[in-house]
Amino acid sequence: MNAPRFPVPLSPPVLLAPMSGITDLPFRQVVAEFGAGLLVSEMIASGEMVTRKRSPRASTRARARIGAGPPTAVQLAGREASAMAEAARIAEGEGAPMIDINMGCPAKKVVGGLSGSALMRDLDLALRLIDAVVGAVKVPVSLKTRLGWDVECLNAPELAARAVEAGVAMITIHARTRAQFYTGRADWAAVQAVRAAVAVPVIVNGDILDAACARRALALSGAHGVMVGRGAQGRPWLLAQISAALYGTPAPQVPQGAALADLVARHYEAMLGFYGRDLGLRIARKHLGWYIDAAGGPPDLRARLMREGDPAQVLAQLPDALTRQEAAA
Repeated sequence: MNAPRFPVPLSPPVLLAPMSGITDLPFRQVVAEFGAGLLVSEMIASGEMVTRKRSPRASTRARARIGAGPPTAVQLAGREASAMAEAARIAEGEGAPMIDINMGCPAKKVVGGLSGSALMRDLDLALRLIDAVVGAVKVPVSLKTRLGWDVECLNAPELAARAVEAGVAMITIHARTRAQFYTGRADWAAVQAVRAAVAVPVIVNGDILDAACARRALALSGAHGVMVGRGAQGRPWLLAQISAALYGTPAPQVPQGAALADLVARHYEAMLGFYGRDLGLRIARKHLGWYIDAAGGPPDLRARLMREGDPAQVLAQLPDALTRQEAAA
């Protein structure tokens, strides 16, 4: 049987996961430099999008901005059909080639508002939201969810089948339950049940840390592609590495030394420009920490940069911070 067609061109089917506070425009642009099949924005609350509310970090319109490079899906979350529909129309109007619906976020704040993975306990409400979004836009709509609420409620196949019947064109499954949050190991084999329930592309997500993980996740799940989340923190080239290993695309030149310092400096300055100096300084720290950890940089210098309040000092010390420390003889 022929593989189903992706709703937007994915060359190759290696996707960047939506991660709140992480997959903002500056980070997506760095990933785009190396290559990815699809970028997904951090989760955006539909109510905030409609009211133009400014979050503590950045306006919702700014967080939904589409950059250059691979296609970017804007991910929306909510519990009210009218707000979800209007937010989807706004995102489409801003140039989003695809809308992704979040029904997998396990955060207590989101679940407490009856959004995210809480919708797996009310499939009728979930379908009303899906119907509203699909009916509001002309671009494809995808759905990201989990295996279920807990081991007693593994209803992802049912939700996926109903979503596809309503017009959803792609399903992504984080291979954990909501009860697991991010603990334990992703159960890639459990995604097979979703794969068997629908005739649209299925993407497997969870614990995709390198090409070997991606290959095994595809084999166990039967999925048509992989979505990479936390593995890309400090390694924005990881998606391109996986693509090269699994699909024969050109292997990325992994930056080291001065080239890595230049990349991190550009990412750092982009964050300051996007958020403003003071907020950008705070948000950038986690990314700096991930880059330094991935490079094996000095722990003492890492700790200093996490406290540094002068961007010029951070930029001046990046080359040393990103230098791997050899084990003592």
